[in-house]
Amino acid sequence: MSEIKLNYHKTHFLTSSPNIRSIPEDTGIEIAFAGRSNAGKSTALNALTNQKNLARTSKTPGRTQLINLFEVEPNCKLVDLPGYGYAAVPEQMKIQWQKSLGEYLQKRECLAGLVVLMDIRHPLKDLDQQMIEWAVSADLPILLLLTKADKLSQSARTKQVKMVREAILPFLGDIQVEAFSAQNKIGIDKLATKLDGWFSPVFAE
Repeated sequence: MSEIKLNYHKTHFLTSSPNIRSIPEDTGIEIAFAGRSNAGKSTALNALTNQKNLARTSKTPGRTQLINLFEVEPNCKLVDLPGYGYAAVPEQMKIQWQKSLGEYLQKRECLAGLVVLMDIRHPLKDLDQQMIEWAVSADLPILLLLTKADKLSQSARTKQVKMVREAILPFLGDIQVEAFSAQNKIGIDKLATKLDGWFSPVFAE
C-alpha cells in the first residue's frame, strides 16, 4: 500500500455535542485533540487545515465546551475535545465538561490516536500527565505537541523538547513529542504525517 497523504485543507465541520449520545455513529477512525483550555487546540486545528475559522478560537480560554467533530474524508474524523484545567466558568459546568470528555475517551471505539497539546513553556502539568496515563493504559498512541514554540529561541525549544521526551519515558507508551507553532508553521508537517499514519487503516481495504 502506498503511503496515504490526506488533504487536511478539505476538512469541514460536522457537528457539536455536549456528550457522546448525540454524536455520529461510532465508525471509521477518529483522532482526538485534547489539552488544557489555553494550550492552543483550536489554533492548531486551524493551522493544520489552513482554515482561519474551522475551530473557534477565542481570547478566553475554555470556549470549547462541546465535543466538536470535523470530517477530513469519509470515515476520517478529527475531534476537538473540551479543554481541561484553566477556564473561568462555574464549577458545575467544569464537572459537566470533564464528564463528557471522560465519557468520550472511555467509550468511543473508533478513537485511534490522541493529540495532546501543551504550552511548551509549561508542559506536563498534573492534568496533562493524567491524560497521558489514561491514554497509555487504553493502549492509545499519543502525539504530544508542545505549542507556542515560537515564544522560545531555537536552543530553548530544543532543550524543552528533549526534557519532555525524557520525562515521558516512565509512562512506557507509544508517545511522540514535537515542538509546534501555528504562527511559525513549526511541526504542522509532522502532525499531518502522524495523522496520515493513524488514518491509513481506512484506506487499507
